Amino acid sequence: MSSKRRGGHRRGLERGVKMGVISTIMGAFGFGIGITLGLVIGYFLFIYIQTSDVETPEIRPLVDQDEPTLQRMFPEIPIWVKNPDHDRVDWLNKFIELMWPYLDKAICKTILTTTEPMIKEQTPQYKIDEVEFDSLTLGSLPPTFQGMKVYTTDEKEIIMEPSIKWAANPNILVGIKAFGLRPTVQVVDMQVFASPRITLKPLVPTFPCFCKILVSLMDKVSLLSVFLTLDAKKYAKIYLLFQPHVDFGLKLGGADLMSIPGLYGFVQEFIKDQVANMYLWPKVLEVPVLDPAKAMKRPVGMLNVKVIKAMKLKKKDLLGASDPYAKLKLTDDKLPSKKTTVKHKNLNPEWNEEFNLVVKDPEVQALEIMVFDWESVGKHDKMGMNIVPLKDLTPEQPKTLTLDLQKNMDPNDTQNEKSRGQIMVVVMYKPFGEDNLPTDIEEVSATQKAPEGTPEGGGLLVVIIHEGEDLEGKHHTNPSVRMLFHGEERRTKPIKKNRDPRWEEEFTFTLEEPPTNEKMHLEVVSTSKRMGLIHPKESLGYIDINLADVVENKRINEKYHLIDSKNGRLQVEMQWRASG
Repeated sequence: MSSKRRGGHRRGLERGVKMGVISTIMGAFGFGIGITLGLVIGYFLFIYIQTSDVETPEIRPLVDQDEPTLQRMFPEIPIWVKNPDHDRVDWLNKFIELMWPYLDKAICKTILTTTEPMIKEQTPQYKIDEVEFDSLTLGSLPPTFQGMKVYTTDEKEIIMEPSIKWAANPNILVGIKAFGLRPTVQVVDMQVFASPRITLKPLVPTFPCFCKILVSLMDKVSLLSVFLTLDAKKYAKIYLLFQPHVDFGLKLGGADLMSIPGLYGFVQEFIKDQVANMYLWPKVLEVPVLDPAKAMKRPVGMLNVKVIKAMKLKKKDLLGASDPYAKLKLTDDKLPSKKTTVKHKNLNPEWNEEFNLVVKDPEVQALEIMVFDWESVGKHDKMGMNIVPLKDLTPEQPKTLTLDLQKNMDPNDTQNEKSRGQIMVVVMYKPFGEDNLPTDIEEVSATQKAPEGTPEGGGLLVVIIHEGEDLEGKHHTNPSVRMLFHGEERRTKPIKKNRDPRWEEEFTFTLEEPPTNEKMHLEVVSTSKRMGLIHPKESLGYIDINLADVVENKRINEKYHLIDSKNGRLQVEMQWRASG
């Protein structure tokens, strides 16, 4: 029985194994068929069935995209690529990169020198014992200019809008000692993106060639840090205006203060609102550089000179007495000299003639008095000279002087010991009132009055020749401007081989009455010595300006198309300063 049971058990196992193999084969076969059918059906559905809500995307060329879209697509493209009116300034970036190690030290030294007295003045009211810089450096990464836009105007100014990016790594560590403690505040990891408007005005012929810097914000800004606002007022103001977007880190005793919830946003918004109220356009930060009255060398007063007489002059003629006359001129002035009448055959002439001279800088200028012997033929002989420094005169007080005539003003020249006679004059300096002094380009256009030295009912006519454009001569182009007014001729200096000359020369005329019914003739002429006698001089065009407009408007500044010139233009500024 046992053998039979064992045989039946063996046959059962064999049948089970066979059934397992068969089921495995059938399962694998079914899985393969299922995968195949699934792929076929999926492919069919993907190819032949599409959803109705899918649209074909619109493909547009870049030139058709608007500015916001392009900025989203290409956020890091320089501004000179996005805006064609901005210029590349790679040379400036290279210059700053090479100079940055020295600029960093110079700027930090200036900050330390400037802020030290300010900190000492402010700390007592906050009960702080001491505030000092433990470390001050702007880091090794210089700012970069992405581009710059420059505006051109007819006024004497330059307007710039630079685009600045600065990912700085400064290390500004400040120690604050108070109540027996000395915590430190640290500014690190600063990012700056800026496009301020910077105006240099007015432009003057004195280095650095502008009188003031005007800086303003075009958008509301996020600013630097409370520390820089409080403890470095002057320089913080200049830096803060350059920051439409700033990100920074601020640490106290090694802990990151900006990680305090809500503090970062509060500080940004508070400083942003305060600075925007002060400097958001049209408000500006004004940084004076030069005194406009001195830099522009505008008239600041009148010198009244009365030539009384000369005594004991030494004759220059071999036969008979001399024919003396006096010439008056202010040093450092291009205006023609004033002349007395000629007193024939007289070594003790009396003139009693009065003159007014325009003063531009009484601290530097001096009255130069020269006596000549008039000759009908040939050069007039110099009989002697002397000078009167204006700084030695008391304003509004007449001073009578009897001056010894000398050969020259060299104190070491022994020939000055020789007697040459004397001349007597009465001089009085009359400065302009403060209300009449031009302080900037806007005030020049305002109503100005001449000082008491001018004739009653008259005034001072100021003519400024700025520049010419598209001047062209047939044989040569060495332009200068020739002015004719009241029978007097004035000229600018000639500029050789230049079709677009810039003169920036000023002339003044003291008038007895307003020139309401008069005109001034201005002619652009070109002269050349190389052309010899064939074409030594030619006219490049002329204009006649009606001075009634100047008297009525007090100031005009226009570009005039020249008559008898194809495209030539001349920019002339005129001012009328009435007396009284």
